[in-house]
Formats: sequence, C-alpha cells, structure tokens
Amino acid sequence: MNRAAFLDRDGVINRKAPGDGYVTCWEEMDLLPRVAEAVSLLNNAQFKVIVVSNQRCVAKGLVTTAEVEAIHRRLCTELAAVGAIIDGVYYCPHEIQPPCDCRKPKPGMLLSAARHHQLDLAASWMIGDSEVDVAAGKKAGCKTARLTRFDKPPDGSADVIASSLIEAVPKILSFSCISCDKKNDH
Repeated sequence: MNRAAFLDRDGVINRKAPGDGYVTCWEEMDLLPRVAEAVSLLNNAQFKVIVVSNQRCVAKGLVTTAEVEAIHRRLCTELAAVGAIIDGVYYCPHEIQPPCDCRKPKPGMLLSAARHHQLDLAASWMIGDSEVDVAAGKKAGCKTARLTRFDKPPDGSADVIASSLIEAVPKILSFSCISCDKKNDH
C-alpha cells in the first residue's frame, strides 16, 4: 500500500481567484511560491501526490470539463518539468445542491483515488486551506494539514497548521517519521 498527500488546488497550489471568482484558464493559474519544491519533497519521501479539488465553476457554466482538464494537464506538465510529480488529479464538477458524493467535505475523491492508487488512507494526509478540506480528510481516515491565512485563524481541528505548503511539508514529514518510530517501538 502507498501513502498519499492529497492537495487541494486553489489556495494550496495556486492563488485563489479574487473574490468569489474561479480559475477558468491557464493564464489565471498563479502558482504559489515554492509549491514545486514542496511537491518534490513529498515525492522524495515516497508520497503519491494527488490533487483533489471542488470545481463548481463547471456546474456554473464558467468553464467546461475539457477546459478544467486542460488546466490540470498543464499544471502537471509544468510541475513535472521541474521535478515535481503529481500522480493524479480528481475534481468535483458539481453544484452544491443536490449533494453528490465527491464534493468536499465528503470524502469521495479521496476514496476514489485510494482505490485507483492502492493507498493506505491512515498513512495519508489531506492538505487544504479550509475546514471543508480538513473534514474530507478526516472522513476518509487521513491525517490533516490546514494552510491558514493570517486574517482567518484556524479552528485547530487539523493535525498540522502552517501558512504555506512548503511550511507544512517538513511538519508532515516529521509527524510521519514520529508515527513510524512509534509503530516500530511495538
């Protein structure tokens, strides 16, 4: 079984669009600093890196599934060119209502990825910038990391709190090593 680092997209990998906007084309994709380095660190630590993202903009008719998939292909290609490998991308194209099984905070995308990539969810992490991400990770049985903005303090439900992906990854790797050491002590 493999372990994974599930990454939310907007707010973790790239800057969120202003206001309630959506990233609808590659030109609007603004990667956050040191994301490639963070992904590479996860790759080197033998984590599968999987993007899980709510993309309600599809249901709203702002972008097609083909356009979202093109953005994700380009994201994977750009990161791979600098040694940062994304092993899979899962997204929910649905509106909030009616409820679906894939839209976070439901764990559907994580469970689907676990089946496709033979993942040990208890050894995996969900890394996001919202309580919705944390809830999805917890429902899937993962440990969780919450990236925070300074204007919105976290509620403390995540296992790790950090201001960016590059800050979260060493904490996750350290946490994971401590967990491995505890298992080996028994």
